[in-house]
Amino acid sequence: MRKIFVFDTTLRDGEQSPGVSLNVKEKVAIAKQLAKLGVDCIEAGFPIASEGDFEAVKAIAQSVRGPIIAALARTNEADIRRAWEALQYAEKPRIHTFIATSNIHMVHKLKKTPQEVLKSAVEGVKLAKSFTPDVEFSAEDGFRSDLDFLCEILEAVIEAGATTVNIPDTVGYATPREYGEFIKAVRERVPNIEKAVISVHCHNDLGLAVANTLAALEAGATQVEVAMNGIGERAGNASLEEVVMAIHTRRNYLKMETNITTEEIYRTSRMVSTLTGMPIQHNKAVVGRNAFIHESGIHQDGVLKERETYEIMNPAMIGRGEDNIYLGKHSGRHAFKLQLKTLGYEIEGEALDKAFARFKSLCDKKTKISDEDLIALVDTEVLKGPETYKFSHIHFTSGTNINPTSTIGVVVNGELQEVAACAKGPVEATYQAINNIVGEEIVLEDYIINSLTPGRDAQGEVVVRISYKGRSVTGRGLSVDIIEASARAYLNAINKGINLAKTVQKSQIENSKVEMG
Repeated sequence: MRKIFVFDTTLRDGEQSPGVSLNVKEKVAIAKQLAKLGVDCIEAGFPIASEGDFEAVKAIAQSVRGPIIAALARTNEADIRRAWEALQYAEKPRIHTFIATSNIHMVHKLKKTPQEVLKSAVEGVKLAKSFTPDVEFSAEDGFRSDLDFLCEILEAVIEAGATTVNIPDTVGYATPREYGEFIKAVRERVPNIEKAVISVHCHNDLGLAVANTLAALEAGATQVEVAMNGIGERAGNASLEEVVMAIHTRRNYLKMETNITTEEIYRTSRMVSTLTGMPIQHNKAVVGRNAFIHESGIHQDGVLKERETYEIMNPAMIGRGEDNIYLGKHSGRHAFKLQLKTLGYEIEGEALDKAFARFKSLCDKKTKISDEDLIALVDTEVLKGPETYKFSHIHFTSGTNINPTSTIGVVVNGELQEVAACAKGPVEATYQAINNIVGEEIVLEDYIINSLTPGRDAQGEVVVRISYKGRSVTGRGLSVDIIEASARAYLNAINKGINLAKTVQKSQIENSKVEMG
């Protein structure tokens, strides 16, 4: 079995998904779960991009042990020094430096000649190598690059000290056969390629990211760059769970294996979905709600007689077991804490008190609390950032022949503000009332409702994307009452927008101080 290394970019490329903005606490929680999942490398962020990114990479480097911790940097000195400043605390640090190598990027974006790009790449790798022995070089838009030039630059950066070379399909343009042949050609034409790990990073613009990744592995690549749930720029990245489970399920054919603990896949998927506010489509491979559900009578009959008639994977392989835990309003703190522990959460003190209070509140509205409810509750409540506007209560009236009205109570700086508003529907009225409290016109860009579990008393999950001060921000809210969930999601997005604006302002102040000397 050939060992395949899993490089996870959920926290870097994944967070570049429009509207996604994770705080430091959320990023550290995801990184710790990725370590438990067994990924070989966590790309924690792009430190030069913002103060928030820098602090997150630094916090992950300080607190997460096991995987390699990588930080992204362009091949310029400022980026690389900033990356090392954040990474220096890591047990196993990696600087991941990149520059575009395709003609279209060099001419129109970089406005550099191939020789200038080659020189920048070599100098960047040498500088990164002076900080850490583990250096990865990425040829951005590698698949659309001239093969001769790509081989020349890869040979040069390996000679300069790169231990991993990444050949990405940055814009998802490749098809599996030609991408596999491209990787094979690189292996054959770069004379010192055996001194480096060949990595691939595929985007999903044509829906071929996973297929291209597997084709590259069969052609000799040994590292995959993937994201949980396939999130990322535009149509996203190759999906971690799909690549890993393809390798695991077809290992006898592919002759490959990974270090992933597959039983942690489902919980990791749910955590990433919860904290990013990006719902998982129901028919998503491996982790979607319908992935192991059979409605057709023929399929049901077959599965009841022999599971493998229609299931090529056992749900238990990804940690998706039977939901047989009953917690209710009579359950105590100890039982609640133990169940959280079985789900992988070990929380204490104020965080436990906060989660338990929300659990008890939920018990008054639901007869049965499922694992899905607990996961969503903890990820949403415990890991949220500072709240300038805190939900208190809501009352609304609506009907066929009456004007919908919503009255909402929001705690602002310790004081309760209660405002009413009318609109065409209860959600719009609620959002208008919140806008009146905030004192700004906030634009709702997207609104999505999901049901976390089956049943009439299921918790509603509302995900919104708003435009706040020129930035798109995603928020998420939970409740058995969909109007309350809508209010919580809207306030969550506003609070995220405020925290993001503060981080940007702090970064600008710090940069001004540096420029002033």
